[in-house]
Amino acid sequence: MSLDVHLTATKPVMVFDANITHNMIDMAKAADLYQCCWRPEEISITKAEQLIEPLSRGIETLKADPDKFKAFNPSNGWGDYDDFVRWLENYLAACKRYPDADVDVSR
Repeated sequence: MSLDVHLTATKPVMVFDANITHNMIDMAKAADLYQCCWRPEEISITKAEQLIEPLSRGIETLKADPDKFKAFNPSNGWGDYDDFVRWLENYLAACKRYPDADVDVSR
C-alpha cells in the first residue's frame, strides 16, 4: 500500500485574443454591437455564451445591408467593414467553442 498525494492547480488559460480598432465604434453602434463588444460589463455579460446571440444578430444585421455599414468605414483607412465582420465572426466562433470562458475587454 502507498499514500499518493497530488496537488493540482487550475489556472486561467486565454482561449481567444483579438483586437479591433476603435474606428469601428460608429459601425458597431449602428449594428447594435457596441455594448456587447466594447462594454459587455455594462450589460452584465460575463461569459462567452452570453455573447453568442448578440454577436450572431449583429453579424446578420451587418451582412443584410453592407453598403449602409460600409459608409461607416473610417476615412483614415484604419479598419473597415470587411475587417470588422471577419473579426466578429472569429469572436463568435470562439464564443461558441468556449461558452464558459470569462469575457474580459480592455479599452
